[in-house]
Amino acid sequence: MSHIIYEPVKQRLQRSELAVPGSSPNMFEKALASAADFVFLDLEDAVAPDDKVTARKNVIGALQDLDWQGHGKTISVRINSIDTHYMYRDVVEVVEQAGQHLDTILLPKAGTASDVYMLSAMLNQIETSKGFKHRIGIEVLIETTLGMANVMDIAKCGREERLEAMHFGVADYAASCRARTTVIGGLNPNYPGDQWHAGLSQMLVACRAYGLRPIDGPFGDFNDPDSYKDAARRGAALGFEGKWAIHPSQIELANEIYTPPESEVSHAKQILIALDEAAKEGRGAAQLNGRMIDAASAKMAENIVNTDNAINGKVVA
Repeated sequence: MSHIIYEPVKQRLQRSELAVPGSSPNMFEKALASAADFVFLDLEDAVAPDDKVTARKNVIGALQDLDWQGHGKTISVRINSIDTHYMYRDVVEVVEQAGQHLDTILLPKAGTASDVYMLSAMLNQIETSKGFKHRIGIEVLIETTLGMANVMDIAKCGREERLEAMHFGVADYAASCRARTTVIGGLNPNYPGDQWHAGLSQMLVACRAYGLRPIDGPFGDFNDPDSYKDAARRGAALGFEGKWAIHPSQIELANEIYTPPESEVSHAKQILIALDEAAKEGRGAAQLNGRMIDAASAKMAENIVNTDNAINGKVVA
């Protein structure tokens, strides 16, 4: 292993990530009571231009008035992208008025590491000015070809600027690639396989290399739960930690796929016990159920056990 190691950033349970339009305050309390691990209040794509200012006020009120953390939720706000005139007001007004209740900010359409630096610099100034006791994290959407081309640089430089996670924004990414698609996040039958695999894998490697959390994005057809689960399974198999839910019906689907089954957790614990016993006997490897296990097995097992511990330790009101 290289002498340079990037330790994982703060762990957050992120199996299911519910998107809630900031222009729909009637959905806020439903999101609060949902089974989603992570909720982001959206000021960007889900909000029409004429509703941007009102949505921002709604989001500030929701952060101030609702106990997201007490209900076991990580709470985030997706601001508008930095190429719009809405972005700076999103950051200044939301963070100054309700930043003490905010876990992360989701930055859409990140194209270069400097995009993350700009947001981080603004947060540094506001947090210092307001005397906040906690540091707001940054998460980015990789949803353009420019962002994917620079994904390694964004991951490496961004984590120095409070970056915690990357999300695969398949809809805008498809548009940026000029890909022929049938449904957001779905597969084109004319492509022999998963047309999103290359992008997902490239972003995943960037995240894992630099200790960030990789999160899969939306699946547009919420009337097709089987295809949603298929997409979630592909992401989980690659090593993603969770997936978006653009409709409440998708929350349980994501939680199901990204929760390690009891049999898998039990087997992981057996691996750790067997390797611990082998280490006490001066052996670096062991056998379990007729299979060789070693240090790499321990790392995989620890990932499963840590996820299980995070799920069982989740605070729900």
